[in-house]
Amino acid sequence: MNAAQRLAYYASQLPLAEVATTYRFPPTPELSRRWAAAAPQGFTLDLRAWSLLSGAPTWPESLWPDLQGYVRPSRREGAKLYRDRLAADVVVECWKRFRHAISPLKAAGVLGRVIFRYPSWFGPRAEARAELAALGEHMAGFKVGVELTNGRWFEGRACEETLGLLEELGLALVCRLGPGPTQPGSVLAATDEVAVVRFVPPGGVLPYRFSDGELAAHLPAVRELASCTKEVHLVMDNCWRSDAVDNAATLLGLLGSKGC
Repeated sequence: MNAAQRLAYYASQLPLAEVATTYRFPPTPELSRRWAAAAPQGFTLDLRAWSLLSGAPTWPESLWPDLQGYVRPSRREGAKLYRDRLAADVVVECWKRFRHAISPLKAAGVLGRVIFRYPSWFGPRAEARAELAALGEHMAGFKVGVELTNGRWFEGRACEETLGLLEELGLALVCRLGPGPTQPGSVLAATDEVAVVRFVPPGGVLPYRFSDGELAAHLPAVRELASCTKEVHLVMDNCWRSDAVDNAATLLGLLGSKGC
């Protein structure tokens, strides 16, 4: 299948899919329009925000060609591009172009949450909280989720402060679940009307296929989230061959069999 055929197939089998490729490369408006055209009524696409916008290491070639000359000369060496290597006005332009690129999905009523995945060094400090607070301005008009991979956001008293901040800002926490040791960000909580749960392989290592028992073990938590939110978005992060799609189908079946 090509990309359009895969999306059409997902939409025929599942109510939701996440576009992960946009983490590495921002889409074009034309691509967003094609995705919107392929999605049937009622289907939802969550979308990962471009890595540069969350301060994560970014492929230099993902920057728009006409902006690549604005990378500070002293910072052009290296395999990855970081946001601080760009002038502030160029970063503002990147935000503007990203919003424009995904606007066709929003206009078509297909776009769910735009997920900002923050790097492991993005910990609970004042600068980080200010960056989260600025998301509302950067992404005005869009619904946003945040994935915090630094576990210190959820340790001790910091956990309550983190959940309170996200709720105050209207940002959906991306909860991370997986087998074995607790995942960073595995606190199960809804900070917005939509809860987002990501099923993460142990250590993030692929290939990994969740067993039926591992998926069933999380059903009580999913039901609890569903009881206090408008929607729960369940996303499989084990994208290797058909593992994610098969696990998603199994999870839907388990939820249906339990009347959830």
